[in-house]
Amino acid sequence: MTSSAPAAPLNVTVWSEGRHERQDAGVAALYPRGMHGAVAEGIGEHLGDAAVVRTATLDEPEHGLTESVLEQTDVLTWWGHIAHDQVADEVVERVHRHVLAGMGLIVLHSGHWSKIFTRLMGTTCTLRWRSAGDREVVWTVAPSHPIAAGVPHPFVIEEQEMYGEFFDIPAPDELVFISSFSGGEVFRSGCTFRRGNGKIFYFSPGDQDYPVYHHPHVRRVIANAVTWAAPATRREVPTLAHVETGWFRRGDDRA
Repeated sequence: MTSSAPAAPLNVTVWSEGRHERQDAGVAALYPRGMHGAVAEGIGEHLGDAAVVRTATLDEPEHGLTESVLEQTDVLTWWGHIAHDQVADEVVERVHRHVLAGMGLIVLHSGHWSKIFTRLMGTTCTLRWRSAGDREVVWTVAPSHPIAAGVPHPFVIEEQEMYGEFFDIPAPDELVFISSFSGGEVFRSGCTFRRGNGKIFYFSPGDQDYPVYHHPHVRRVIANAVTWAAPATRREVPTLAHVETGWFRRGDDRA
């Protein structure tokens, strides 16, 4: 009896603008390696040798998201805030095509207003917000979902920007988490979607002014989401195909 070969590690690309930490000393103090550095560290912390994690930022050539990079990426995480409009349309088109072909996409916090997320959702993706160091309670509403594995119910983020309903997104395929805040607001903070052959997870905790990406349970959720969103089969964009009648023939009784 021979043992099966170990599964190849997932290739994960962690993307962010890389701007706040260069422009704001307070953000740099919280995230000395950038937002992308903290997210990448959390994924590596939980997935270990099961993932190879690289980072990319807005100011790299082609925003660090060349065709070659995306071809080799199983799951892409996306954090953006102050420079959504500076993301080149041709890069958005490239990412969109790879998601439809099966690349996983994890959209974080203010990435809700990114070009790629609004395109995939087909809505404005607007919401209500308040930046006041609010206390966020994250409630698990799908405890058997793989993204919720090992996550306490609920868990608390002591300081966070408030996101509240109405959140203009299509009805999620699965609602994994909802959040509540001190003003009585609630928010669909963890949602899954499927577009083409790709799986998408939106997770709202993670403002640049608070150390949310150092929170152990936030890190666990993102790492779980990476594993969940990884493509299970060969990546291929769905296409319109003409198929001739095969085994079935009128009057054939072999059905």
